[in-house]
Amino acid sequence: MLRLVALLLTALPAHAWEFDALEGGTIDLAAPDGQAVLVVNTASLCGFTHQYAGLQTLHERYADRGLTVLAVPSDDFAQELDSEDAVADFCEVNYGLTFPMTTITRVRGADAHPFYAWLADQGARPRWNFNKALIDPQGQLVTFEGSGTGPLSRRMIGAIESVLPR
Repeated sequence: MLRLVALLLTALPAHAWEFDALEGGTIDLAAPDGQAVLVVNTASLCGFTHQYAGLQTLHERYADRGLTVLAVPSDDFAQELDSEDAVADFCEVNYGLTFPMTTITRVRGADAHPFYAWLADQGARPRWNFNKALIDPQGQLVTFEGSGTGPLSRRMIGAIESVLPR
């Protein structure tokens, strides 16, 4: 019975999860139903933080075609600021981000957010900040890319283009 429950949980679409929003309220991955979602675990004090600019470009380029970019600040790698207010200020002042962000969230280990626990079950575990999980409109994991794959790389653009309507 436990194995059956685990199998059912693994098969749930990613769009079944909610995150606490940085600006208050919740971000429901079911809300952008029929949209692709690029979920990225972020950190303000990381050497890859410059990727925020590329994520903003993706948001501006593809939001009208059905892509939601979601930043998930995390201190799991000890490189995030101390508070949600500090994260919001940093991202607004330095990058002018307009896409949704969550509160500081666990992305690995026993206390990981359920979305990240599901990713781990798919074999996609963040090993550092700025890992990118692209979920198609049906809630399936399309690709999971590490920090070294930039948001505007051919690999990411190709994956995004493959799940969006023309």
